[in-house]
Amino acid sequence: MRVLWVCWLMWCAMPAWAAHGYALWDDLKYPPGFTAFDYVNPEAPKGGELRLVSNERYSTFDKYNPFTIKGAPPAYLATLMFDTLLATSMDETASAYGLLAEDVAVAPDRLSATFRLRPQARFHDGTPVEAGDVKHSFDTLVGPFVSPSYRTTLEDVSGAEVIDARTIRFTFKKPNRELPLLVGALPIFSRRWGMENGKAKPFDQVVMDIPIGSGPYKIGPVRFGKDITYVRDPNYWARDLGVKRGSANFDRITVKIYQDNTARLEALKAGEFDMMSFYSAGDWARRVKGKRFDTGELVKHEFAHKLPSGFQSYVLNSRRPKLQDPRVREALGLALDYEWMNRQMFYGGYPRVSDLFGNTDCETHGLPSPEELSLLAPWRGKIPDATFGPMYVPPTTEGPGQSLRNNLRRARDLLKQAGWEYRDGALRNAQGEAMVLEYLDSKEGGVRTVSPWLRNLDKLGIRLNFATVDFALYQQRLDKFEFDITSINFPGTNDPGQQLADIFGSKAAKTEGSGNYMGVSSPAVDALLTDIAGAHSKSELLPACHALDRVIMHSHYIIPQWTLTVHRVVYDAWRLAFKAPMPPYTQAEDWVMSTWWAR
Repeated sequence: MRVLWVCWLMWCAMPAWAAHGYALWDDLKYPPGFTAFDYVNPEAPKGGELRLVSNERYSTFDKYNPFTIKGAPPAYLATLMFDTLLATSMDETASAYGLLAEDVAVAPDRLSATFRLRPQARFHDGTPVEAGDVKHSFDTLVGPFVSPSYRTTLEDVSGAEVIDARTIRFTFKKPNRELPLLVGALPIFSRRWGMENGKAKPFDQVVMDIPIGSGPYKIGPVRFGKDITYVRDPNYWARDLGVKRGSANFDRITVKIYQDNTARLEALKAGEFDMMSFYSAGDWARRVKGKRFDTGELVKHEFAHKLPSGFQSYVLNSRRPKLQDPRVREALGLALDYEWMNRQMFYGGYPRVSDLFGNTDCETHGLPSPEELSLLAPWRGKIPDATFGPMYVPPTTEGPGQSLRNNLRRARDLLKQAGWEYRDGALRNAQGEAMVLEYLDSKEGGVRTVSPWLRNLDKLGIRLNFATVDFALYQQRLDKFEFDITSINFPGTNDPGQQLADIFGSKAAKTEGSGNYMGVSSPAVDALLTDIAGAHSKSELLPACHALDRVIMHSHYIIPQWTLTVHRVVYDAWRLAFKAPMPPYTQAEDWVMSTWWAR
């Protein structure tokens, strides 16, 4: 018996066998030594230029550091210039393969993950990528000068330990299957980035210092306010690895900046750039046409994908006194006639968002399962009673007995229950205070989609003022939670985990710069987030996701907007080539920059 006990102790102390990749649920698609991902052309020629337009909301950039809080970096810089320990594939979820790391070993108790770096890995300055650089990157990204989303996401990582020059070990506070993927996805940069006279500057002062990364591209010509060109590194160290073969095919990638949507569209028609994604239903339906389309030079195409729907929504900041009552928040949502908007403004092109996890295994329907109820039961009385019934369904104005008039009547009743009644020309509370709210946006054109909602709210006596500010001020106010209502596109995920704590966690609600714009601060939500992050199997994960979905949606922190199940893309077929079909789990720009090539 003692011999068995000693053997068990020895086994637990040993690291697991090192592997060429890591999968959340142990189901890697590609074997060791694979030649290339299925969706690339491993023989794609190198050369030429890809000209893109930035779809970022900010109109210019004022720094080269994409990680610090203040300022705006150039679009796609982090993607093109920084390699990671592991690289994800575009045709599977929750899986990643060795890039900077040649292998990863996760301890049997799942309290650590050890990465062995490739000896050939190099930064742009020719120096080797070492374990000390990985530790420096981790320590910096969880430090005080970086977006707090890193700290929240990596909260259960206790530290990084340099074992030797090529070996780094991350230790975890508790077992969590997701953590090896999270640390494997960290951007890695050189310890020499930001050095001045042999001394490292505080990271928030590393602004215009050229990043020292190890990715396939470096910064080339720059015209501030107009464009930036990334130049392919011909000596890119990973070009022959299976995870990179057939990718980074363009010699130059130029990203142009347009402050006006109309000017951007006309520039595309004039041949000033080669590819553009469309998010305007009106542009896609009516204005994507012209001579270059008629000749076949420009092609308009919808690429189907399997990405999560996300939950693009009107965000209601529950920190604000007028928005703290969930009945008020629900009433605001009842005044949104989405069916009319989709018909009259979106050409019927957008399905409506209904929950947090649309188009994934975590999508929630119907009544709670016994497993979900067991997670929700301890919080009865502290979460909405509706959580224990059918899943939230956005209000509609179509179907038998459904109409905007009926929804507004229901909204009026909810507002009355919450202490708000119409008198003296406005909706007022017991103190006589009028219900006046502000909708914050950084785009003047956004008023077009908000106006129908404003008119419906006015019928209830609610005044919603539309405020437009420049993007820098908009971001500052979001970071400090100084707004009533705004619109946020939350991208969603196939693999929910610790990252949700940045959106819904109580700690994030009190942290400036976090993603918890709604101000969600709930012990029940925190407990469900812990259950999600700590799930050991999908059978444990799914009930926790569904329970969280029910609590958030029935609390009416957000008013769901719309989504798109295809990528709407225009590209120059005379200049660009690609391998079809499109891999299902990627954004259009990432696919184009990574795998397309010049004719």
